[in-house]
Amino acid sequence: MVHSEQEALTLSQSLSDLEADRTRILRELSRLGDFRPGSICAVTRRCGKPGCHCANPRDAGHDPQLRFTRKVAGRTVAETISSPAALEKTKSEIAEFQRFRQLSAELTAINDEICQLRPVEHAAVRWSAEEKKRLLRSMSRSPGK
Repeated sequence: MVHSEQEALTLSQSLSDLEADRTRILRELSRLGDFRPGSICAVTRRCGKPGCHCANPRDAGHDPQLRFTRKVAGRTVAETISSPAALEKTKSEIAEFQRFRQLSAELTAINDEICQLRPVEHAAVRWSAEEKKRLLRSMSRSPGK
């Protein structure tokens, strides 16, 4: 409940500032480019040919291959990055995904603040005893029923 005009002014300024921040973040989200989650790693490998230098246990194996790894349906999927251009594209997509995550976290925090600051609209109508019972029964039911 607001106790004075000064508190009402501060509250509306805070809400309007937060709403402006939310609008800014939504604009930034709309300007995001292509993005996807994942990471880039280097994998050394052995080709499996018995006469190859990599067959020697003391050999480091073939040059590392760059791979883009990510989770798909709970499983790790890896794609070989075949060229410098593909590496730059993948780096850009991962960086854009990190930006998406940062903006999403900011948007969530700002919306939480807005929800806490926004006053409850007081209506003259109250719940009847039957409506309260029905509400409590619906809240106590398990989601599986």
